[in-house]
Amino acid sequence: MRPHGSIPIKDYAIETPLKKLSAAMEGESLYEVEIDLNMNIPIAAINFVLKDEESGTWYQHRGRDFRVSLMDYAHADSNVLGEKQGFGIWKGALGQLSDMLLKSEVDHAKGQNRSTGSSEPGEQTRRREGFYEEHTIVKETLVEHSVVVTVKEFPEAAKNILQIDTDLPGDVLIHWGICKDEGRHWELPPEPYPTQTTIFKNKAMRTLLQQKDGGSGSQGSFTLNERTVGFLFVMKLNDGTWLDCKGSDFYVPLPRSTKIKTSSSEYEVEMGKEEVGSLVASGPAPESKEVSLYTDEIINDIRNLVSDISSERNLKTKGKDAQVSILREIEKLAAEAYSIFRSSTPTFSENDLLEADIFKPPTKISSGTGSGYEILCQGFNWESHRSGRWYLELHGMAEVLSSLGFTIVWLPPPTESVSPEGYMPKDLYNLNSRYGNVDELKVIVKRFHEVGIRVLGDVVLNHRCASFKNQNGIWNMFGGRLNWDDRAIVADDPHFQGRGNKSSGDNFHAAPNIDHSQEFVRKDIKEWLCWLREEIGYDGWRLDFARGFWGGYVKDYMEKTEPYFAVGEYWDSLSYTYGEMDHNQDAHRQRIVDWINATSGTAGAFDVTTKGILHSAIERCEYWRLSDAKGKPPGVVGWWPSRAVTFIENHDTGSTQGHWRFPGGKEMQGYAYILTHPGTPSVFYDHIFSGYQSEIGSLISLRKRNKINCRSTVKITRAERDVYAAVVDEKLAMKIGPGYYEPPSGPQNWSVALEGKDYKIWEAS
Repeated sequence: MRPHGSIPIKDYAIETPLKKLSAAMEGESLYEVEIDLNMNIPIAAINFVLKDEESGTWYQHRGRDFRVSLMDYAHADSNVLGEKQGFGIWKGALGQLSDMLLKSEVDHAKGQNRSTGSSEPGEQTRRREGFYEEHTIVKETLVEHSVVVTVKEFPEAAKNILQIDTDLPGDVLIHWGICKDEGRHWELPPEPYPTQTTIFKNKAMRTLLQQKDGGSGSQGSFTLNERTVGFLFVMKLNDGTWLDCKGSDFYVPLPRSTKIKTSSSEYEVEMGKEEVGSLVASGPAPESKEVSLYTDEIINDIRNLVSDISSERNLKTKGKDAQVSILREIEKLAAEAYSIFRSSTPTFSENDLLEADIFKPPTKISSGTGSGYEILCQGFNWESHRSGRWYLELHGMAEVLSSLGFTIVWLPPPTESVSPEGYMPKDLYNLNSRYGNVDELKVIVKRFHEVGIRVLGDVVLNHRCASFKNQNGIWNMFGGRLNWDDRAIVADDPHFQGRGNKSSGDNFHAAPNIDHSQEFVRKDIKEWLCWLREEIGYDGWRLDFARGFWGGYVKDYMEKTEPYFAVGEYWDSLSYTYGEMDHNQDAHRQRIVDWINATSGTAGAFDVTTKGILHSAIERCEYWRLSDAKGKPPGVVGWWPSRAVTFIENHDTGSTQGHWRFPGGKEMQGYAYILTHPGTPSVFYDHIFSGYQSEIGSLISLRKRNKINCRSTVKITRAERDVYAAVVDEKLAMKIGPGYYEPPSGPQNWSVALEGKDYKIWEAS
């Protein structure tokens, strides 16, 4: 009955490789699995999931197992296949799982006259003769790209110049139009148009963006008159994919009013809270002088480069590539100077100069990364609830945290809870907790905002404590505004008699696990999160026990609530062999990366892998652990740094719980690592308000001064028994461990910026 190559998985499943079909069409891969069923054995259905061997990703049907019913009496369910008869081929885009043909072959002769009784009165069952059904499985590979739109106003010319820059590969078509009122109705703009622009179906303009030098993306400039209220657009890629703004057109409001500051001859564009751009406005004589000064600087740069490349010493020391690079730089500068010269003559229109203007892109914000330069503070520990006035106590600490350089603070769970720490929530809309009441919560959030710190709410979405018992004496009936019944509880939680669907993650056995596949549950949770954003002022979320439910549901919640920053707690055990931590922790970090990927990157995750490896390396003086087989950081920060939130301690691992306490007296080695490396570092409250505050503050200052961010690059220069060292962004060199290390000599001159017990950091000058 088991296909060839099948391997039993524990006592409940079988792993079977798919066999590639040789009869597939050219350029197409087909795979199949054939399972022969013994009709003497009563089998009602086959459940299965798919696994991509390349990435280790598991694929389910709407967050649950696929189910092939072999009996006609099987109850209708959202994950049952074969309810319709017909023929189809299962196609997708999964590499090895690219295309799959499921075939059910049943001995019709044997099953023709056989039927069995159903558990339902008057209902009969019979084995199915066969079916084919088509489903699409999509393998998502998250690739970050950006589209930057910048607007600059030129009052003298009564025009606005809108610039679009993107790093999207290949040809990018932009379909665009303008609107002349707040209704956002598409209209065709008057000329001039950018090059390679055509009118599309008399409804919109279609422009092919121009490729940037080096093929790093494309860009386009659009000249719009001052009467234009807004700019509407969508984008189309090479493969026919359309890009829009969450199902709507991209809309860019244009400057509506200006204010002239005669003292500095500068126009300030007023756009509510956001300054769109400015322009130095001056007469012919000052402009001529400014251009002359600028071209003089270019000429001096060219002279210096020529002197550099032609000097006898450099001819001997500089390689051919370096000399070619200098020559190219000279060409660029010469072209720029010539362009300025030509644009200053009356033979060229003003538009030629305006459209060549250089725009500075704004900071990119994503809920998985914030600005990319965030530094997180956990603003509580396991005992913070005991005073009953924690929100009031934090009020005096807000200024201190701001002065240290923190940009985000993570506050404890705000809801009424069976446990005083807040992680057993009951009535989600009751925000009077052991940390303080709802009014005190609003005050502390406002206080943090006043000192420039954003606030994360700690939300427990995986489970919820019931308010009432059912007729069987089981606590599974909820109270308060969200008075759910047992349909909101997953069916495979053995303690609470849930009538929902099977869980899409791991169960938390101390409280009823919520079934996020239920539409009414997701609707209520999204409304609650939006209410917290509006009523309390939270800027984002820390998601408790995130491995308890599918990351796709998190994506739904994040897209609805649009947080500034979000991070999930996906904590499970690392890999050990006979009690010894394995060097290779790829399987562990893969599980975290899979969860982040399921959220489509809308949330980051705490880098538990890095915590565990750093912990072991420092405790056992095995610093070689801090480099993986490819010479990269061995945690999530080595694979997906922008979504890794690094930490060494929190309320669970440390504080009075101490489940996994970082090696005592060596905490600053841990902070020297995470505060100099990519990812978003998180610092624990107990370490801030202790003897480490000064050193932590110095590390944060060093990180911010050198603009180290969540996507910074790391070059590991040493990973040995007693020392680990790395260079970050070519700006910082660092080492931890008792061993000796000095940064390599090269183009940088390194100077010691900070040092402490078994750690040292250098800064490039």
